[in-house]
Amino acid sequence: MEEKQGFLKRLFDGMAKTRNSLVSKLDDLFSGGTIDEEFYEDLEEILITADIGVRTTNDIIENLRERVEEEKLKDPGAVKELLMEGIRQRMDLGENAYDFENQKAVVLVIGVNGVGKTTSIGKLAAQLKAAGKTVTLAAADTFRAGAIEQLDMWAKRAGVNIIAHQEGSDPAAVIYDAVQSAKARGTDILICDTAGRLHNKKNLMEELKKINRIIDKDYPEAYRETLIVLDGTTGQNALAQAREFMEAAKITGIILTKMDGTAKGGIAVAIQSELGVPVKYIGVGEQIGDLQKFDAESYVNALFTEPEFEEKPEEAYPEPDVSETAAETDSPAEPAQQPDIEAAETAVQDEPEEEPVDEEETAPVDEAAVRELFTSEYFMRPEVWDLLTEIFVDEGSFDVNTFDFNKYSFK
Repeated sequence: MEEKQGFLKRLFDGMAKTRNSLVSKLDDLFSGGTIDEEFYEDLEEILITADIGVRTTNDIIENLRERVEEEKLKDPGAVKELLMEGIRQRMDLGENAYDFENQKAVVLVIGVNGVGKTTSIGKLAAQLKAAGKTVTLAAADTFRAGAIEQLDMWAKRAGVNIIAHQEGSDPAAVIYDAVQSAKARGTDILICDTAGRLHNKKNLMEELKKINRIIDKDYPEAYRETLIVLDGTTGQNALAQAREFMEAAKITGIILTKMDGTAKGGIAVAIQSELGVPVKYIGVGEQIGDLQKFDAESYVNALFTEPEFEEKPEEAYPEPDVSETAAETDSPAEPAQQPDIEAAETAVQDEPEEEPVDEEETAPVDEAAVRELFTSEYFMRPEVWDLLTEIFVDEGSFDVNTFDFNKYSFK
């Protein structure tokens, strides 16, 4: 319950940019006046601003007109709940949205690079493992540098198996081996990562079709789930991406990520309405528990109503206290008189150069803390990973399990 409550807080906080734009305008619209053509035109403009989309907005308003006429409503204030109810119904997943969890299944995860595809796979694997399922990951994104290593680290974090080949190898061969392994081991769920970009769109789509053919041929008895990962901050571009991928794969669900920092939170309504594909998971942060099953009630409330939480959600990565960090890593002769950074820099400049730091007095490295940092999602980002390997070890050979943390002093 506490975890769910925390997620709802982050959801409300993440939807704040969209909600702040919507709520004040809707409250003004619903606070008085009459329900006339100008009322509907103003409502249309407000919904489109939230990136709900022109076609979806028109559908919503047409349905709203019918309900208002049926119930003979005259007060604009009564329309808001009808509006929210109509969107909830559109976003309802039904009872069979997560059937793949309860049988032998292959989950194919697709999407362009940079949307959070690999990290979403890791989070989903961890949730399924926690639910008592056996899970295997297939690292079939063999073209993006660091993708295999990134997924391998997520597999370790989630405690699940992974099937991987060398970078640049045939993705279809990876899928074939993963399918054979899953069948031999009796794995409950096989989750397949795929490339988000090849030399051109045609090559990418053909690769996905090839992967689908292998799964259909070698594992026909498996339940098929194809999830596309979309970045919520890209708005209508996410909708366009989904349409392109639908040419090569039968998409059964959507993972909508990065909803914690977007002013386009209404895009979930547009995607589900225009594509006829349900949003099944929503991501609102970088922690492993920040990917959750989509709940229409919570989403609509976060979109249209002010939160009632007493506390704001904690930041995923709170900034460290400069003074506390200095106290833990340094042993100055006299304490600094002012806790600000400028004073600290001045103190360092005033130190005599002839007094080197005594190696024995340096605080020991907190290996557990550093290990946790290196296995955080921040360091799993490709750009950070590449920098990490370039600084500390030969490119591509970093392994958190064998890395000598005490070899370096992190101050």
